Amino acid sequence: MKILKNTLKNLSLLATVLMLGYSCSDDAEKDNDIVLSQADLEAVLETDDIVGGIDVALFELYNNNGSTGKTMVNECYSAQYTETGYVATFNNCVLNGTENINGTLTVTYDTDGEQGSFSASYEDFYVGEIKINGTRSYQLNANSEGNSVSFSVTSNLTVEMADGSLISDEGERSFTLTFGDSLESTTYSIAGTWTVVYEGNTYNVTVNAPLTSSVNCGYVAAGDMTVSKNGLTVNVDFGDSTCDNVATITYPNGVEEEITLRD
Repeated sequence: MKILKNTLKNLSLLATVLMLGYSCSDDAEKDNDIVLSQADLEAVLETDDIVGGIDVALFELYNNNGSTGKTMVNECYSAQYTETGYVATFNNCVLNGTENINGTLTVTYDTDGEQGSFSASYEDFYVGEIKINGTRSYQLNANSEGNSVSFSVTSNLTVEMADGSLISDEGERSFTLTFGDSLESTTYSIAGTWTVVYEGNTYNVTVNAPLTSSVNCGYVAAGDMTVSKNGLTVNVDFGDSTCDNVATITYPNGVEEEITLRD
């Protein structure tokens, strides 16, 4: 569970990395009417950045499920279990560096009895001044050898930012964690496709080659993804699995730019 938490924490780092990368791309796109700005990429990656810590908490609560009527309580959140799921209450707590989290989530187990499958319903749930509504579903699997765990997250959320702007997020991300003999040889992999609508713009995100790295590396080390904004597509290539601080952006006109992921 500790490694799973570390992996989800890396998702927030991934969001920061990508936002920095794309923010460097404006100058290279001067000949295009449509550009990808830092604000665009913030919108594309905002949902996972906001709810990543909540995902960790929901998995922890799922793993601690028990008989009907059981209650789990810690300093940040609590859960009351029933036969069909649990109700999780967050009381003004901070998870993985988020703003204070407040609200109640209704979590429902898969009615078909599929192991590790559940969904969470958001209704006026708050992270700081950000309000979240919608659903987020989870499917957790482990391979037969027991050396990896994979799970998918399907989102259908609307996020209302503090300034009143709305972000809708719909699609699926899949995550795989492969355990090595040590933390250094344990790796994570991220894939998926999702669509974000923000301020009249539609963004389609596709991971072409899984984004991978060691769990103790501060950067995504391999894989590539594309983001399309109203027809304009930009590619980001993270390299050959070397844990370094650079990635390559390719623009529609074929121009490539090597950028630093983080100062």
